[in-house]
Amino acid sequence: MAFNDLLLQVGGAGRFQQIQVTLVVLPLLLMASHNTLQNFTAAVPTHHCRPPADTNLSKDGELDAWLPRDRQGRPESCLRFTSPQRGLPFPNSTETNGTGATEPCTHGWIYDNSTFPSTIVMEWDLVCSRRALRQLAQSLYMVGVLLGAMVFGHLADRLGRRKVLILNYLQTAVSGTCTAFAPSFPVYCAFRLLSGMSLAGISLNCMTLNVEWMPIHTRACVGTLIGYVYSLGQFLLAGVAYAVPHWRYLQLLVSVPFFAFFIYSWFFIESARWYSSSGRLDLTLKALQRVAWINGKREEGASLSMEVLRASLQKELTLGKGQASAMELLRCPALRRLFLCLSMLWFATSFAYYGLVMDLQGFGVSIYLIQVIFGAVDLPAKLVGFLVINSMGRRPAQMASLLLAGVCILINGVVPQDQSIVRTSLAVLGKGCLAASFNCIFLYTGELYPTVIRQTGLGMGSTLARVGSIVSPLVSMTAEIYPSVPLFIYGAVPVAASAATVFLPETLGQPLPDTVQDVENRWASTQRQQRQERKQMVPLQASAQAKDGL
Repeated sequence: MAFNDLLLQVGGAGRFQQIQVTLVVLPLLLMASHNTLQNFTAAVPTHHCRPPADTNLSKDGELDAWLPRDRQGRPESCLRFTSPQRGLPFPNSTETNGTGATEPCTHGWIYDNSTFPSTIVMEWDLVCSRRALRQLAQSLYMVGVLLGAMVFGHLADRLGRRKVLILNYLQTAVSGTCTAFAPSFPVYCAFRLLSGMSLAGISLNCMTLNVEWMPIHTRACVGTLIGYVYSLGQFLLAGVAYAVPHWRYLQLLVSVPFFAFFIYSWFFIESARWYSSSGRLDLTLKALQRVAWINGKREEGASLSMEVLRASLQKELTLGKGQASAMELLRCPALRRLFLCLSMLWFATSFAYYGLVMDLQGFGVSIYLIQVIFGAVDLPAKLVGFLVINSMGRRPAQMASLLLAGVCILINGVVPQDQSIVRTSLAVLGKGCLAASFNCIFLYTGELYPTVIRQTGLGMGSTLARVGSIVSPLVSMTAEIYPSVPLFIYGAVPVAASAATVFLPETLGQPLPDTVQDVENRWASTQRQQRQERKQMVPLQASAQAKDGL
């Protein structure tokens, strides 16, 4: 695999790589905002039934006369008296005079807008019998992310990373802006779904385009940088949401910048590795020479020619034979093993991650504070993950992050409900481990799949992650059986999935595979190494048994 030598020849991690990586990574600041935006735009404020229109609310006690109380003495959110109940209540009774009949809120609701002046819940009354629609909106967004991972992952392998990125920026800008002006809830959901599709494409192509332009020794740094930018986006969301609490303005603010990303993305240079894997050596040569010129390596770029590329990339040209289809993921034994193991890791990470981060109001403290804490824990978690990835390898980092996250969530399930500090601390630690797992799985997947099917493989992994994020809210409904059941499920899945890393090869310091044959050769080499290790163990065991006999 000589492509890494070509990258080093034209400047390695030079000026071009630094500029393009920065510009490609910058939109991820706002991608984090879109993923968890509904924590703020769909926040549920305190609310109660609205009395009939002819009620004089300025009169003392008139509003309370219409509102029954719950066991904590607070007004019921979804019921009101059929007629005002004035006078003193009977002792130990929640109803005035103990005789008031109740009914649903037929005249709508009154919301406490002290924290959130406007949310989609307030605008379209997504409470009480309509409360499931709030979660439906987030699930449809995740369905869009799932569809985007499938569609744009495949398109990027066929059309190139740059073209798909340009399309995704434009689609995000348009659909996000239209969401801010949505006149009804169905229209809002439709544009959120389209936003999810395009943001999935941005996430996948951002990692791939950067990794394919970087030398081997810098890939882990790029993966960690992408993870940190996403974490900083969570801080940004907390600050922006606090400064702009109106949901339409907030939605608009995180969408309009994508028009700027769309404009400057036309200056990106397509992946030369993708050009070569597609058999287009003429475009590969042009891209490498352009990069060499930007990096100040004009002589090295001028020394490149079609003959040099044919000699350097002979194996890629003879074995690549164009693009591999998605069916290769199941047809080829080596790819099938990667696909099944990575699918488990993607699903488990996303399943547990969104089980934690999409219920910020459940912590009982300021939603803005929890958003900042959840963002802050990513910084040390991803730093530790980066050190483990670079020193011990991708496989132990992936296994440890998932295993520790699952253990934290499982322990949280047995901690008493009144131990709020302990429970919050465990949840934050588990979230940090899952963030590190996400950071690792993006890099690990990109290094395991060959160039000819890398984007399709990343797309399928992201698809399984979205399935996890869609299923995750449904699991939270099991809390009606027992409050800790969701936590037991959220914790057990990543613990079980961490075992899949045992069946994956290590990629630390290894060149990126370009063809399916490269993956099969790596798989065959791993098998030979394992057989040799077993053969070496047999004499040692026999010697140990002989000593025991003596």
